[in-house]
Amino acid sequence: MLKEFRDFIAKGNVMDMAVGIIIGAAFTAIVTSLVDDLINPIISLFTGGLDFSGLKVALGEGPDAASFNYGSFINAVINFLIIAFVVFLLVRYVNKIKNMAIKKEEAAPSGPSEIDLLKEIRDSLKRA
Repeated sequence: MLKEFRDFIAKGNVMDMAVGIIIGAAFTAIVTSLVDDLINPIISLFTGGLDFSGLKVALGEGPDAASFNYGSFINAVINFLIIAFVVFLLVRYVNKIKNMAIKKEEAAPSGPSEIDLLKEIRDSLKRA
């Protein structure tokens, strides 16, 4: 069973997935910092620092009463939309760069094909 587990972990798919998760976590930190540290302050300039997190409805009396914190949910939705838009822009930019690289690769002049070379060798041997 230990050998089977080792073989499973050593498979390329599992390693690729692990690398993807690690890079995804690092990418999440970058996008979160971009939104929290750069985009949200700019948005706050236009909205006058509007913060929904304090909006709530008390579901009972007293300081320990439960509350329905709908303002935090509104903030989470707004942050999600901003993050989703930033990720969309980043993916769009990366795809554009990738497509440009593919076009350059396709446009690069290529030499004769293997079949053309073999035909040329055959014809040269016939003449000799």
